Amino acid sequence: MAGKLREGLNQADRLVESFLALARAQQGTLTDLTSVSLLQLVSATLAACSDAIAGRDLQVRQTLSNAGVIGSKTLLARLVENLIDNAIRYNTPGGFIGVTTADDGAAAHLVVESDGPLLDERKVQELGQPFRRLGADRTAVDGSIGLGLSIVAAIVAVHDGSLGLHARPEGGLRVVITLPHARRRREPGDRT
Repeated sequence: MAGKLREGLNQADRLVESFLALARAQQGTLTDLTSVSLLQLVSATLAACSDAIAGRDLQVRQTLSNAGVIGSKTLLARLVENLIDNAIRYNTPGGFIGVTTADDGAAAHLVVESDGPLLDERKVQELGQPFRRLGADRTAVDGSIGLGLSIVAAIVAVHDGSLGLHARPEGGLRVVITLPHARRRREPGDRT
């Protein structure tokens, strides 16, 4: 009984944290700008998730190079955490997670891909919207409600970046994020 109560409280805590992250990202302005290394965020997140990765017998394929941006370290850490959590959660046992960071001089790039079931490309595009899921059966299994990628989309938008969600032909998902080094000036409340 105590275990179920603890699990319920943890789920409620994650839900509140998700709503707060989404609200901060949708606010449209960043007040905690700093130099952020995507390589460091990815490395730290993979290390923190090592037990979950091992528990699903997943292989991690990393191609990590220095890729830095000026942004909110808190929000960008949440972005990386959500992507890697999704790659673990919706993967097939014994599958893989691929993570790439790169910098082309004008922008930093982050690509996260994973194994999983075959996905409908049209439905994958909806995953960046709040509460969008690819199947009700997945909610019952993992307890999530469909905020992870909508939080990612909001964080990418507030950093003037681009987000691509793609069904992999072999099954699973490929997420491509580009975050420019130069950011346009935003006024409070500006969401464009």
